[in-house]
Amino acid sequence: MATAAPRVRRLRLGPRSAGLLLTPEEFDRASGKKGWRYELINGVLVVSPTPSRQERHPNDKLGQWLGHYQDNHPQGSSLDLTVPEEEIQINQDRRRVDRAIWAGLGRDPGETETPTIAVEFVSEGKVNQERDYVAKRAEFREIGVREYWVIDRFRRTLTVYIFGGAQDEVRVIPEPQKYETPLLPGFELDVARLLASADRGAWKKRQRKPPGASD
Repeated sequence: MATAAPRVRRLRLGPRSAGLLLTPEEFDRASGKKGWRYELINGVLVVSPTPSRQERHPNDKLGQWLGHYQDNHPQGSSLDLTVPEEEIQINQDRRRVDRAIWAGLGRDPGETETPTIAVEFVSEGKVNQERDYVAKRAEFREIGVREYWVIDRFRRTLTVYIFGGAQDEVRVIPEPQKYETPLLPGFELDVARLLASADRGAWKKRQRKPPGASD
């Protein structure tokens, strides 16, 4: 008589779930409360707020530019697919990347296929910067990402890590310049315009004035 496979528990995750020890199977089956980002790193659940407007706004802008390139440029077919907030499998870990780009495949990528280009918009704080510049760089190199773009509104730069050689090639593109990659021939990433889009996302809500206050 065959032995039934053990059932994997289905969890409902939220901000208080941070620190839970989970298997990849448990994480993949879980559902999460909206407004939070969930990652599985070394078997530990990491919960963080969804990206700020200063990250979402330029991410949307980059998606628009890529879509326009795909639809209108003579070489736009080089871009197969791009999506924001993509979950990436790194061995037993589960990472979220701000934007994933697949290029040069000539087909739709598979559900768990490694992106050609991974894009991160740096969040505020030393811990977040360490994660984006160091930890994710090593992880993306390990799984075969070909280029990793780090867009930093604090340093006002785009840092590009190009993998595949004996050593990583690192290019730092300052705000006034544009970046072109052979992976997307003919596509220009305007660093200044993208950072300006991040600045627009920093608009603050007007504070309410107390009753009787003059303008």
